[in-house]
Amino acid sequence: MSGRLDIAGLGPGDPRLWTAEVTEVLAHATEVVGYIPYVARVPDRAGLTKHASDNRVELDRATHALQMAAEGRWVVVVSSGDPGVFAMAAAVFEAVEAGPAAFRDLEINVLPGITAMLAASASAGAILGHDFCAINLSDNLKPWALIEKRLRLAIEADFACAFYNPRSKARPEGFGRALDLMQALCEPTRLITFARAVSTPDEALTTVTLGEATPEMADMRTVVLLGSSLTRRVVRNGKAPLVYTPRSVPE
Repeated sequence: MSGRLDIAGLGPGDPRLWTAEVTEVLAHATEVVGYIPYVARVPDRAGLTKHASDNRVELDRATHALQMAAEGRWVVVVSSGDPGVFAMAAAVFEAVEAGPAAFRDLEINVLPGITAMLAASASAGAILGHDFCAINLSDNLKPWALIEKRLRLAIEADFACAFYNPRSKARPEGFGRALDLMQALCEPTRLITFARAVSTPDEALTTVTLGEATPEMADMRTVVLLGSSLTRRVVRNGKAPLVYTPRSVPE
């Protein structure tokens, strides 16, 4: 039997948001590899072995998955959201590049998923309705100076911005610094949405102005969406407001 490795996105939380492709692959694979809470989202079944590990061993996890695939197993590496967005696809390819030649001969497929930023934007309305960018605010793998530079340039370009990993328990000050920069560079009426645990029973969605925002509104289960200067909020009687960015930009 020849080995196979799929890198699958499990979406933001609700299993109904898995793609049919991901569901089919998980129904036939022999091994599932991933971060502990993501592996737990995959139902147990006969013939499936789960390999869960901590969040900071991505390259070890990727190498283990490739080794099992090289042994002839059907392996699925799972990530939340989309595996190519701040997730395991890049780690697997880094391990392929650094590993033995046998890794390059494997069948490897990336199965896309719904990202947290897309789910959050949809829950709020259409915040990412025009040009946007995504920035990971964690400085575990890149220096803070680079995060700040990219944030400044994104605001200068008037992108709507999606911020991942905004505020960890280990580094709670990072999002405060980012928010200070946003408040210094943008008008205080700019809309910002805090979308926590989107598509799960714990979902909480809060849209405020930048002038009202505080660092405590975010944690590691939150994706933060900063609107562009054109992003609008439509108030509705008895219903949640709609937050959207128009598709056109006035000349």
